Amino acid sequence: MKIIDISWPITEGMTAYKDHKVVKIEATKDFERDGVREHKVTLGTHTGTHIDSPAHFLRDGITVDQIPFDRLVGECRVLDLTHIDEKIGAEDLEKFDIQKDEIILLKTKNSFLGPEDAFKYDFIYLDHTGAEFLAAKGIKSIGVDYLGIERNQKGHESHLAFFKKQIPIIEGLRLGALQEERYFLSCLPINLLSLEAAPVRAVVVYR
Repeated sequence: MKIIDISWPITEGMTAYKDHKVVKIEATKDFERDGVREHKVTLGTHTGTHIDSPAHFLRDGITVDQIPFDRLVGECRVLDLTHIDEKIGAEDLEKFDIQKDEIILLKTKNSFLGPEDAFKYDFIYLDHTGAEFLAAKGIKSIGVDYLGIERNQKGHESHLAFFKKQIPIIEGLRLGALQEERYFLSCLPINLLSLEAAPVRAVVVYR
């Protein structure tokens, strides 16, 4: 059995959405002075690899602690879309024969960007046609390999296509080491109550 970490490493210099840096790590106890190490970490709910719940955009949407575990833990399927240069649409997904209740992870060129690179404003994203196509299939959850699933969509159509069907979105995955195949995914959020999102440690397991 092999385990691959597909999480974004959290550092003060990490890539941040639209360069909105929020991570701060402070030493509150020093080993030389106190004989013990202790730190205070400040970060946002959408830092690095994280899960967006429907409450992010829907007034009465479920919060991140209310997402059923089986939407975030179980067999997943990686789709290789590394040939795409701008956006993923429905026509790019039709060939994959996506089934109801699958967990889908979209691998693009984004996965090969460095974890401390400046934010890439022209990152590859999932447009509303692709989101609506996947949501209509009834998938359990969707994962993408950058810090946002959509780019400059004023109506947030890609988010809403999933949230209206109670489908959580995993953002900020690092999929460069994965092939187009099936894995077992574990991607559980920190148990923050009543919030719209939370950071996760995401790993895949395979034999």
